[in-house]
Amino acid sequence: MRLLFIGGTSFIGRHAVELAVDDGHEVTVFHRGRTNPGLLAGKIDHRIGDRDAGDYASIDEGVWWDAVIDVCAYVPRHVHQLADVLGGRAGRYVQVSSVSAYDPAQATVHEDSPLYEDPAAGIEDVSAFYGPLKAACERAAAARFGEVALVRPAYVCGPYDPTDSFTYWVRRMAEGGEVVVPDASAPMQIIDVRDLGAFLVRCATTAAAGAFDGGAGPADSAELGIVSDR
Repeated sequence: MRLLFIGGTSFIGRHAVELAVDDGHEVTVFHRGRTNPGLLAGKIDHRIGDRDAGDYASIDEGVWWDAVIDVCAYVPRHVHQLADVLGGRAGRYVQVSSVSAYDPAQATVHEDSPLYEDPAAGIEDVSAFYGPLKAACERAAAARFGEVALVRPAYVCGPYDPTDSFTYWVRRMAEGGEVVVPDASAPMQIIDVRDLGAFLVRCATTAAAGAFDGGAGPADSAELGIVSDR
C-alpha cells in the first residue's frame, strides 16, 4: 500500500514508519526536516514542509495515497488544511489523538465516552487547551475524511522517547539511594511505542474505523490489536 505519514521521524511516527517499511509498504513522510532528516534514506520518500506555517507544497498534487497516518495534528486547522491539500487523494485517515480528549468529569472512560467540547474559535494554545483541541481535531477528521480511525493513547514509552518520561525512572532506581516517586497507588496505563506504531499501521492497512483507546490491560490487548512481536 501507499502510505503517507504526516510527521514520522521522531518517536511514535518513527516506529510506525519503520514497521511500514519492514512490511513492504511504499512510504512517504511529510515533515519539517528538523528531526532525523535522513531517516531510512533511499527507503522512504521524504517530503519537506511545515504544517504550522501552512506549507504543504511538497504534497499538494500528483500522488494518491491509500491511507494517511497523522501523528502531529494538534489543532483542527491542521486537519482542515491537510484535507484541502489532499483533495480526495487519500483513502482512510488515521489520527493519533489522546485520552486527554475525554471530558474529565467522568470517573472512567471508554471509546464511546463524551469528549471535551470544542474550544472557542481561533484558540490554538496547545499547552492550555490540549485536550479540547485534540477533541476538536477528532471532529475535524470525522467531518473531512471518509474512513477515519482515531487512536487515543495515554502514556507512551519506549525507544527514541524525546521526553524520557518513563525510562528515566528505571535508570534512576537502578542508581539506588533515596528517590522521590509518584504515589504508587495511583493508576497509570502505558503502551510501548512499538505496539502503538504497529496498531497505527494496522488501522491504515485494514478496514479499521472508529475510536480506539491506545492502551489496554493484558486481558484485552489482543482484542485491540495492540500486540507486538518485535
